[in-house]
Amino acid sequence: MDLALELPDAIRLEIGDPDFATPAHIVDAAAEAARNGFTHYGPSTGLTSLRELIAAKVVERNGFECRPDEVVVTTGACGGLHACLLALLDPGDELLVPDPGWTTMVPMSIAAGVTPVGYALDRSRGFALDPGAVEARIGPRTRAIVVNSPSNPTGAVASREALAAVLGLAARHGLWLISDECYEELVFDGEHVSPAALGERERVISVFSFSKSYAMTGWRVGYLTAPPAVARLIAKAQEPIVSSASTVSQKAAEAALLGPQECVAEMRDTYRRRRDGATAQLDAAGVDHVRPGGAFYLMVDVSAGGESAQEFARRLLVDHGVAVVPGDAFGSLGAGMVRVSLAAADELVERGLDSLAAALREASPRRRAEELVHPKE
Repeated sequence: MDLALELPDAIRLEIGDPDFATPAHIVDAAAEAARNGFTHYGPSTGLTSLRELIAAKVVERNGFECRPDEVVVTTGACGGLHACLLALLDPGDELLVPDPGWTTMVPMSIAAGVTPVGYALDRSRGFALDPGAVEARIGPRTRAIVVNSPSNPTGAVASREALAAVLGLAARHGLWLISDECYEELVFDGEHVSPAALGERERVISVFSFSKSYAMTGWRVGYLTAPPAVARLIAKAQEPIVSSASTVSQKAAEAALLGPQECVAEMRDTYRRRRDGATAQLDAAGVDHVRPGGAFYLMVDVSAGGESAQEFARRLLVDHGVAVVPGDAFGSLGAGMVRVSLAAADELVERGLDSLAAALREASPRRRAEELVHPKE
């Protein structure tokens, strides 16, 4: 990312930031709120008016009971996840995280004194959530399991059956289930299921964000739901770090929930179209990939060139001006792949994938030449 910033004409397919502007009615509501004095500290749990709207949204769209005292407004989903770890886990505890999974969960865990332990997502099954792989990693120090659907980086959408099975594991072993649902609105195939709607709600922490659904990444506002006593602990953990989420951003979030929802559907439809176009383009070029069921990412296999994903990604950026993320940044099972973000204009995605395919073709002769010089025994 740093290198891409030094190249003014680089095609930025490494960052998960929607290319849409925040809808105008949300921006207007924030400006009005600022003029009306919403520029001071707010409660560590979030504005009561926003928590009431969130609770109603969760009941209606996520399908489980929720009261305002079970809601904590956070500084994006990042802030919510970090506060969860601080409130629920002790130093030395283990946290099960997906592999491949969102890069920040590992350093976030380490910063909280928690040991992250990866559980495998099987590429041959589209990186589907595998309850057996989760159970295999549960040990005496395990305290919580993270699930993420739709997934960053794979775009996989977990099935209702798989989520229910993992929730059953959490109940059987006395563990917390932390459900990262930031991409809940961006589902192309299947359905989004909130684990808290499947039972055992008292052990589920559901984490959400306005960032992806409403193109509000820079506003830094998210929220989570938890049992009331746990919600209070999480708010206490958040307060000494960030005090509270921005009050202006919270008023913008209210407008997002109260205003027209067509913008969400329009963005989802655009990402679906880009997914379909990108996978067709890669198929035509003979480049292997895993078709995502949601979010706006695409995992592409670059192992045919004989380079590591890190080497390929750097060469793609330096020689072709296209930035992607090496797959092993998301865990060992992402090795040999790169993550391509579809949160860029159609033309940029198309040009970037053309360059990716060209870079792979360039790498293949190099690999054959090296094998001639250094034949395998």
